[in-house]
Amino acid sequence: MDKKVRLKKDMKEKQELVNIILDRYLPRKDEYPKTIHKAMRYSIFAGGKRIRPYLTMSTYEIYRKEVDKIVPVAAAIEMLHTYSLIHDDLPDIDNDDYRRGKKSCHILFGEGQALLAGDALLVSSFDLITLSEIKSEYKVNFVRELAEVAGVNGLIGGQMIDIESEGKKVDQKTINYIHNNKTAKLIQLSVRFGAIAGGAPDSELKALEDYGGKMGLAFQIADDLLDIEGTPDELGKSVGKDKIEGKATYPSVFGIAASKSKLQELIKEARESIAPLGEKAELLDALAEYMLTRKS
Repeated sequence: MDKKVRLKKDMKEKQELVNIILDRYLPRKDEYPKTIHKAMRYSIFAGGKRIRPYLTMSTYEIYRKEVDKIVPVAAAIEMLHTYSLIHDDLPDIDNDDYRRGKKSCHILFGEGQALLAGDALLVSSFDLITLSEIKSEYKVNFVRELAEVAGVNGLIGGQMIDIESEGKKVDQKTINYIHNNKTAKLIQLSVRFGAIAGGAPDSELKALEDYGGKMGLAFQIADDLLDIEGTPDELGKSVGKDKIEGKATYPSVFGIAASKSKLQELIKEARESIAPLGEKAELLDALAEYMLTRKS
């Protein structure tokens, strides 16, 4: 089977596994209080490729074939990611009316309700990890590491500098800080969790973490470029907002050509990191290739 076809098929299968766990875990939308549960489920099931959970599951699968045990951890990462999207879209942050081709959570349910829905998904992500059937020591470490990457030393810290940098001229150090903390660290952690739970030897864990870090930064640079060159239909959200809002992005700091060059360089380095793993990392390699051509 062609590598790209296999990747597409595998992504769809793993997406379905994650969705099953999310559906089972989250309260039903008619459970009291209904509004918060409707908002949580609406945002979780509004679409998305589930890239982060896919990385967790695919990395785990390199070492263990019974992927079911890691799916709750992968789903927990998706819940935390969705929380960040809900909050990103709020008027006081990125002020986006659409996400994944559908109306943003706050547009449908209200700003306060969206804020709480995001909060609920955030705290629930830690709970879901504890319900997974992996070693207890892994659960404790995963909760701690996820909290760190989601906090002021990660996502929230990156978001804060992103807000403070709007309309300002920023340097390379600042843009790297924003992108690494807002996006790359969680993607890298997605790979790390799968590798650790799967039992990757230290040498391969390091290679996979390097792959995850490079992929994370590449993902955000690709997003920056898509905001300029993509279409609303492809992206499922508004385009051109980064420039309007004066956001600090790779293209705004380095230009489009240099950003594309950096994207290609990162993907090349990511693929080189896992090359020693050979065929067992073929799908991770295919995902890196896909990053160069993705439209959403």
